[in-house]
Order: sequence, then C-alpha cells, then structure tokens
Amino acid sequence: MLPRLSVVLVSRHRPEALRICLLSLRQQIGVAPEVIVVADPAGLDAVAAPDVKTISFDTPNISAARNLGLAQAAAEIVAFIDDDAVAEPTWAARLIAGFAQNDVVASTGFVRGRNGIGYQWRAAEVDAFGRDHPLSLAEDGLHLPDPNQGRAIKTPGTNCAFRAQALRQIGGFDQGFRFYLDETDVNFRLRGLGRTAISPLAQVVHGFLPSDRRRADRVPRSLFDIGASTALFLRRHAPDHIKEGQRWMEVEQTRRLLTHMVAGRIEPRDVGRLMADLRRGWGDGMDQPLSDLAPLHHTPAPFLPLGLCALGQGRVLADWMWNRSRLFEQAQAARAAGHIVTLLLLSPGLRRHVQTFTPQGFWLQTGGIWGRAKRDAPPPIGSDVAARLIELMAEASRFRPIC
Repeated sequence: MLPRLSVVLVSRHRPEALRICLLSLRQQIGVAPEVIVVADPAGLDAVAAPDVKTISFDTPNISAARNLGLAQAAAEIVAFIDDDAVAEPTWAARLIAGFAQNDVVASTGFVRGRNGIGYQWRAAEVDAFGRDHPLSLAEDGLHLPDPNQGRAIKTPGTNCAFRAQALRQIGGFDQGFRFYLDETDVNFRLRGLGRTAISPLAQVVHGFLPSDRRRADRVPRSLFDIGASTALFLRRHAPDHIKEGQRWMEVEQTRRLLTHMVAGRIEPRDVGRLMADLRRGWGDGMDQPLSDLAPLHHTPAPFLPLGLCALGQGRVLADWMWNRSRLFEQAQAARAAGHIVTLLLLSPGLRRHVQTFTPQGFWLQTGGIWGRAKRDAPPPIGSDVAARLIELMAEASRFRPIC
C-alpha cells in the first residue's frame, strides 16, 4: 500500500501555468494526493477549490514558500513541483514507490524539457561546489545509488519528494536560498538520515517559463540570487574552498552569458551588468548569518485529498494535422468523460515532434510522419502511418494508459 502524499506547488505571477499544473495533478493514477498551493493572490484565484489547501505568499523566496507548504502537509511524504511543470499521470505513484523501503528519505524522477520529449535532467550526484555529475541509470525500475564520498544524490526542485518528518527534522529549506541550490542544500543536509531513490519513469515536463529572474529564452534578467546562494552553499558545505568555488561560479556564469551573446540574445554591455549583479549577490551571500537550522514544528489541517478528474482509463486519438479541429472536439469530449487522453496529430514530412499538456487537459503530440521524436534517434524514414503510430503509442504508454 502506497503512503499518503502531500504535493506543495509554489507559484508567483503565473496563474495560468499554475492552473494547468494543478489540472495534471488531478489526473494522477493510483494516488489521490493532497495539494497545497502557495501563491500570490492572482494564483490563488485561478485555482480556488474546496479540495485544495491554499496559502497566500507573494515574496520572491522559494525556500520560504516551500516551508509554508511543508507546514500544512498532513501526509507522511511531501513532494514538490514547479508551476511551470506538468506531471504525467503515473508521476505521483512512481515517485513515492521508493519509500516502501524504510531507509529511503528522498525520491526523484526524470525531467523532460519544453518540447515535452527530450530530457532536461535525468540523474546526477552533486558535489560540495553545487556541480552536477551525471549518473547513467536504466530508465526502467527503481534505483538506490550510493553517491561518491563528499557528494549527494540530487533531487531537482520540480520533481522531488521527502519523508516529511525527516525534512522537518533538518529544519526544512534554508530561507537564505531565495532561489538556486535550495534543494541541493537539503540533499546535503539529509545525507546522514537515509538514501535517495531514483525512479526514472516518475516524470514531469518542465517548461522554464519567464520569471523575474529569467526571460522566456532562458536569458537571465538577474544573477544576484545565484551569486548569493552559491556563496551561502559554499560556506555551509565547502568552507575550505570558498575562493575556488567563487572562481568556478564566475567562469560558469561568464561562459553562460557569452553563449547568449554569441547567439544574439544579449549585448556585450549586458554581460558586464549581469556579472556585476552576480558579484553583488556573492557579497550578500557572504554577509548572511550562518547558523544551524532548528527543527520545524507543524500543526497542519487534516489531510485533504485532491478530487481526481480521471478514471484511469486511457484514450488515444490519432489523425492528420488538417483534421485538428475535429480531433480537438473528440479529445475534449473524451476528457469530459473522465479519460486520460493522448492526441497524436501527424503531418507529412520531417518536422520534429513536440508534446504538450494542453489547457483543456489532454496530451497533444504533433510532428511529421518521419520527424524525430527523440533527439538522439535517427529520423524514421520509410515508416508508414500505422508503424509510426504504433511506435508513438508505445512510447506514450510508458507514462499514461493507452487503449
């Protein structure tokens, strides 16, 4: 029997993305989680419902927001997902499966990127500088890797879960990490309490929507919080290597900005402005008080299961792109009937495939009949329509019911 799950969903100034994320959580199979939304007033208005716990919070501090959600989490396991992400229907059940083992205190899965297909993040361990080191894991099954000495298994903030008691025991999220390295700091502080499970098929799609800190094309608007968080992280976890960590941070961020400049997204003067911003943030992080975090105490309201709007039955619809209007109507009707719907719309040619979770609540994949669906796969030249549809349906069936 799976343990109960609380999902904390933090949002700020993105009410429509928040609504769509919540809609994906209403289609979970095998688990009826409670959902705690921590958001600004516009976000709370967008998702107002009697089966959702809500907390008003409009300050740009992801750690403080997550701690507010953690305080209201009534389940044994608490998970976190970003408002610019959507969860596959099997996400919650797979994410908490590892907690069947008593020594597991954290869990994570893979993250797909904005095209809905390619991976943005798979699995990694992280070192005391905050640098990722990829792990090679099979996509099937559940993994309990032992990190190398001085490292921790990373759980990205948009796809992670923890034993609530363990997370509260270490003081939750350090509010000094307003943004960046917040969950990595938690991973390091949890190391002595148990292991981290990785369930690759517990997947979310993360869109990287624009925010106060970055544009839609992922160009940073500010590097202040990255500088501040890096300084704080090094002081906590690599105090003997702060200067080395600072140099690495500056090299990495310079490389990032120069890549954007060469691509024409920013001007040379922007590089200097953003690097100065990074150094101001570093000074802020070096000046912050550094003390042990006290355990968190909580008195949450009773567990409030989210009302699910799917029966767990799958429905797939497929046709040519020019029949889009008719297929959209059929998809919406199937959704209204409680099905988890996958709509495949093909076009002639080699157009790359893209997958989205629509505002209407169904999964939509578009692309050419011979277009690549995976970046590292060759174009399926010569496939006929039937063979291509079988291939696409087989891939979708790894994450949601197909019939």
